[in-house]
Amino acid sequence: MSSPAATKKNGGFDPNAFLPTIGDGRKILAVPKKQTIFTQGDPADAVFYIQKGKVRLTVISKTGREATIGILDVGSFFGEGALAGQALRMGSAAAMTDCKLLVVEKEAMINAIHREHAFSGLFVEYLLARNIRYEEDLIDHLFNSSELRLARVLLKLAHFGK
Repeated sequence: MSSPAATKKNGGFDPNAFLPTIGDGRKILAVPKKQTIFTQGDPADAVFYIQKGKVRLTVISKTGREATIGILDVGSFFGEGALAGQALRMGSAAAMTDCKLLVVEKEAMINAIHREHAFSGLFVEYLLARNIRYEEDLIDHLFNSSELRLARVLLKLAHFGK
């Protein structure tokens, strides 16, 4: 049986249509520009899905150095460490623009993943793509000059090659 969230467009799956149907354990959160969504060390109890806006993910070292680990756009998930048993957030998230986020509690997200295989596939595909991006960033950092790294970041921000 086909889910109403399944779309013909690109043979894909539309999480915007599916996620509102998962029942309890979800809410819409409007976050103004520059507002903190969660802070490193907060309880990891939900996954976030960006419906509108951009979100910056950061981590702070024990010595106080801050590093940006990601800039996420519409259609991105974050906070998924909650599903992997993280009790506390390993980083922070802040709105770079006015954002509309769907907050899905851990248990509701797990149930949605088990219930809808198309959603599960989309979510796993997203996580793997993000993991590959992190690996590429690490390799870039280890082996390329700062000039080449800057050029790569600028091309990524301009969505070059998409």
